[in-house]
Amino acid sequence: MTRNNPPRQLRARLLDYALLLRLDRPIGSLLLLWPTYWALWLAAEGMPQTGNLIVFTLGVFLMRAAGCAINDFADRKVDRHVKRTKDRPLTSGRIAPWEAVALFAGICVLAFLMVVLFTNTLTLYLSFGGVVLAFIYPFMKRHTHLPQLFLGAAFSWAIPMAWAAEAGEVTRLVWLLFTANVLWTVAYDTFYAMVDRDDDLKIGVKSTAILFGDADRAMIAVLQALVVLILVLVGRQAELGAAFYLGVLAMACLFIYQQHLARFRHRDGCFRAFLNNNWAGFAVFLGLVTDLSMA
Repeated sequence: MTRNNPPRQLRARLLDYALLLRLDRPIGSLLLLWPTYWALWLAAEGMPQTGNLIVFTLGVFLMRAAGCAINDFADRKVDRHVKRTKDRPLTSGRIAPWEAVALFAGICVLAFLMVVLFTNTLTLYLSFGGVVLAFIYPFMKRHTHLPQLFLGAAFSWAIPMAWAAEAGEVTRLVWLLFTANVLWTVAYDTFYAMVDRDDDLKIGVKSTAILFGDADRAMIAVLQALVVLILVLVGRQAELGAAFYLGVLAMACLFIYQQHLARFRHRDGCFRAFLNNNWAGFAVFLGLVTDLSMA
């Protein structure tokens, strides 16, 4: 055995940790990343500080991984009854519950140290809210049909943090952007919840997909329309130009395409609609960066 060939058991354990943290599925990190970048670029009115860009890019990936660990801890007993999640490392017993909690705590500490060392006091205070939201979200699906709303708040908390780090304050425009992202998260995570709706109904897990019932696509469309409207208001208040609005228009067109993908409510179509939101977030970011670079 050589140093370059670690034991098979160690490789298997590291792979299970990677699967627990969803390192093989970056879609969640990307859906967190684009709104964070919206906030950084808007707060800077152009290219943000390099330090903030690095901290929040790494922070997004770290906190998403932490969220996955605590989510699987919370769902370890119900995931075995869901087709999509029954083989996850924690559910199948390949990783112990305490390991998931330890990973969550360790990653949160690492992200917190980054905030302490490289940002300001206001961002530090805001970071506590982010940790609380990341921890409580996974448990909400047992108590309310609106766990997606808590996910939206957790996924959006990087917006005021990024703005505070870049601008040293939090303005009303921040909360407008925050609201748009919360609504967008509820919309795309309802598509995601539609994938598991049949299993969730059997085991008693709650979601907006169950709450909306046959009106699911209509409610998603309403949420998507509100997202577009609020982003237009953001553009007006920030005095942005045509390139930004083209990005918002591209997002609206992708929303229509998502409705088409999920028209039959099949698992695959709903999941593809969920994944397509990565491009919707990127379209707005591209429009914003283009507009600010032309200013």
